[in-house]
Amino acid sequence: MKWNKIYNYPKTVRSSVDGVRKYSINDEKLPSVTTILKATESEDKKESLARWKDRVGEVEADRIKNTAALRGTAMHTYLEHYVKGGNVLDLTDLGRKASSMGQTIVEKGLPDMEEVWGVECTLHYPGLYAGQTDMCGIYQGRESIIDFKQSNKPKRAEWIDDYKLQLVAYATAHDQVYGTKIEQGVILMCTPDNFFQRFLVNGSEFREWKWEWLKKIDQYYGKKITNEGA
Repeated sequence: MKWNKIYNYPKTVRSSVDGVRKYSINDEKLPSVTTILKATESEDKKESLARWKDRVGEVEADRIKNTAALRGTAMHTYLEHYVKGGNVLDLTDLGRKASSMGQTIVEKGLPDMEEVWGVECTLHYPGLYAGQTDMCGIYQGRESIIDFKQSNKPKRAEWIDDYKLQLVAYATAHDQVYGTKIEQGVILMCTPDNFFQRFLVNGSEFREWKWEWLKKIDQYYGKKITNEGA
């Protein structure tokens, strides 16, 4: 795995405006990819989440969500330091678990990372949206967007639609700003018991998800115009 800093990814400021996450880039305040996904999620998904909360209880649901978020942040920190050639020492129980998960991804997922363009890359599509992906570069011989994910349990490919939409959103933004033609997204995932999964999104599947993402943007801005005009 070698570094090749051929793209100048911008530094940005994230903020929350009326509960909407925004990225400030080149005098623009753009909604995040996750904001657009949340605003356009299906009723089925909303109902499924509501049923889960009813089943486990509001307090337990919040505990599970918060623990997963903290563990995910710690795992990302470990991986970012690793790719940059450093290390991180967190002796808390959560930190040790996150580091173990990160090391699993290093050993099982990163050997196929041939070239790194950047980590924690802020990407934006001017006038439309912005977000931050974990890594950009060459993976298994293809220009790729790579995201690290923690999961409480193993996932099936059909359960991670939002992750795939994030990948194509970042790829589309990268293409628009830097003139690339990225057609692969990579998800490297690990559970707390160190079960590793890799999901590759490319070929016709990548193009289909890109089309779904473009429809999401249209839906989001259509709602925004309607709400502002009401």
